[in-house]
Parts: sequence; structure tokens; C-alpha cells
Amino acid sequence: MLRARTQDGWFLITHPEHARLAGEFAAAWGNDRFRAPFPRTHTLAGIRRHDDGWAARDLTPKITREGRPSAFGIDLVGKYSAFEEIDLEDYLRVRGQAMEAVAAEDPYAAVLISMHTCNLLTERADHSTIRPVDRPRLAAFLEGQQGRQDELRTACAASGRFTEADLRAGTWIENFRLLQACDNLSLLACVDYPEPATLLHPLPLQDSGTSEVQVRRIDGRTFRLDPWPMREPVVEVRVTGRPVAGESFASEADLVAAHARVSPETRIIRIERGG
Repeated sequence: MLRARTQDGWFLITHPEHARLAGEFAAAWGNDRFRAPFPRTHTLAGIRRHDDGWAARDLTPKITREGRPSAFGIDLVGKYSAFEEIDLEDYLRVRGQAMEAVAAEDPYAAVLISMHTCNLLTERADHSTIRPVDRPRLAAFLEGQQGRQDELRTACAASGRFTEADLRAGTWIENFRLLQACDNLSLLACVDYPEPATLLHPLPLQDSGTSEVQVRRIDGRTFRLDPWPMREPVVEVRVTGRPVAGESFASEADLVAAHARVSPETRIIRIERGG
């Protein structure tokens, strides 16, 4: 889950809802300066569904050692070091399911999801928080993911559904980076991150160059991007979560009960042109 502070507790958002939001940002991406993704349908599917593996797990919220909801919040932005708080085997299973959930239907999207997972667990993970006994399991998982990527790329090439440009190494990388950027923007928006930030990866421009995109929060759930990468001058999206009262909980059962007592609420996130 993702968590944003409220006056009396937390607003909890599931991973699939956050990923859906990332997909909406990707669908709005592209203008006379920034290149829109292609192949569009498959890239958007990968971004929108990159956290499908979390659907069942997020039905029952967990707690940390301190009793807070076990979720991504503003304290983890720019970090990926909370492995001491999770069961690594369970986490890897969920990450693997996120890719396999779409592999048969859309192998192109599944490759992007696997690339995202591998990047999280290599370039962005703090391995010092992984127990030594778990490190061989992580290495085996990453090797398996690379093998599945090769299989799925081969399936894409054999399908006849993609152009030569779609299957170029550079195109895969561009679309993976867009997934990461839209995932990053969705995380910042969902947790209502208050500090300036830069989206992950420079993004491709129409002239074949790249540009970083800066993010600045204006007020509650309103953010400005500079330079502007979207098709329309304003993007408004809705995010659904549950407002749970309480800073911390004595047990997981207490959090589950509090979560079940409240109805889902929808809030508007607004992305504006900066500069």
C-alpha cells in the first residue's frame, strides 16, 4: 500500500490503484517537445498494470514494527531500503506475479514490468538491509527475471504484432524509463510529497534528445511539472483510497478492522504546467 498523512491518521491507497494513476499520466504524456510512447497500447498496459501482483496482498493491510501501516510514504521517497520490514520471499513472489499476471496477454507489457522490478532490486535497492541468508534467493530471482525477459522478447518478435522500431533495444529502454517516471510521479502525488523532486530518468524528446522533469508541490495534491511533458495544459485524475484514523495500531487485526470500517473515498490530483 501507499500512505499519506491526514489530520487524524492515514489515507491508504493500494498498489494497483497507484499503478492505474501512473497509467493515466502515461496516457497524457507527449506533446510538441516530449515524445509520446510507442507502441502505445502495450506500453500503457505495462505502466497501468505494473503492480497487479499486489492486488491480493493489499486487501489486508499490514503494520510495521512501530505499528504504523506498512506502506510507502514520504519517508521512503528516494529510498528502497525497507527490506528489514518485509519477508523477502513473499515480496519476490508478489513482484514475479506482477509480471506473470500480464505475460500471456501482453508479453511486451510484461517485459517492461520485469525491467522495472529488476531495476528496483539492483540499482535502487539498499542490499545492506537484506539478510545475508536471503541474498542467494534474490540473485536467483533476478536471473530468472532476465530469462523471462528474453523469452517474452522472443515471443513479441515472433508474434508479428510489432514493428522493427517497437522491438529496438532503445525503444524498450525509453518505455521502461517512462514507466519509472510515471510510477515516480504517481508515488509523489499519492503520498502528497511536499519537497521538490526530479522524475526518475531523463525522458525522450521529439528531437531525439532527453530532458529531466522537475516536480514541485503547490498545495494539497496539486503539483507542477517543468518542463511540461503532457498533451493538455492541465491533467486531473482521481485516486481512491481509505481514510484510516490513528497514528499507530496495537496489532495488525486492529488496522484491518479500522480499514474495513471506512468506505473508500476519491480525491482529485491536479498536475499543472510549471515554469
